[in-house]
This record gives sequence, structure tokens and C-alpha cells, in this order.
Amino acid sequence: MINTQTRRRFMAKILVLGALAALPLRLFARNAEAFAATGADVAIAKLLGGKTPVASDDITLKVPDIAENGAVVPVTVTTTIPDVRRISLIISENPNPLSASFKILPGAVADISTRIKMGQSSDVQAIVETDSGAFVTSKNVKVTIGGCGG
Repeated sequence: MINTQTRRRFMAKILVLGALAALPLRLFARNAEAFAATGADVAIAKLLGGKTPVASDDITLKVPDIAENGAVVPVTVTTTIPDVRRISLIISENPNPLSASFKILPGAVADISTRIKMGQSSDVQAIVETDSGAFVTSKNVKVTIGGCGG
């Protein structure tokens, strides 16, 4: 015999699963080809649909000059460019250069902070996508202890 508590828990779980199934798949979508790319140029081309990003001084990329441990490198990206749709991080020398990509909702402040893995010293690029185009800034980071399998 099933008691009322068990039945209610079961029904709650069914409702949660139904709600998750109703969410649009775009909410969980990501650019699989860009994340799977093995070269920075290919990853950027897949990410931006063939567009070339323009260098910009309106992007602030905070990342250490020297990362003592490549397994945990803190990164912060902010920008004053209006109408930002996405901020992505490319690490040129990683096996898969596209490290992260963040969708920015309309009206939100374009400010992200995360930690990345770096297998070796490399350029870190922050790409900011807007309705008017794509913009980039970069910084070279030296890694003293490997993070991606090293």
C-alpha cells in the first residue's frame, strides 16, 4: 500500500521532469563545433560564423601575467560595449581552444568571472559578440605548472 507522502513525492518528481522537458532546448544549447575545434582560428570561425573579431580597448581582460598553476587560472572579463550578447574565452595553445562561452541576457551587465585550465603558456583572448559585430582583446599568460594533462 502506498502512503500519501510517497505518492506526493512521486507526483512532485513527475512534475519537475515535465517542467524540464518543456524548457526550450536552446536554453541548454552550445556551439558543439566551436568547442570541439582543435585550433584557435577554427574555433573562432565556428563561434562567429566566419566573421573576424576587431580589436577593442573597451574590453577589460583580467588574468594573471604568470599562472603558478595552469589547472586553475582566474579570469574576469568586463566591457563597456553596449548590447553584448556573448562573451567567449579562447586559449590558443589548449587542445580545445574554446574554454568558455557565456550568453549575456539583454539589459544585463557584461561582466563574467571564471577559472580556466591552461596546459602551457598561451594567449588568452576574450571575444565579445554584439549585434554590431565581434570584438576581441588578448593577453599572454605564462604557466609555470601544467594544467591540461600536464
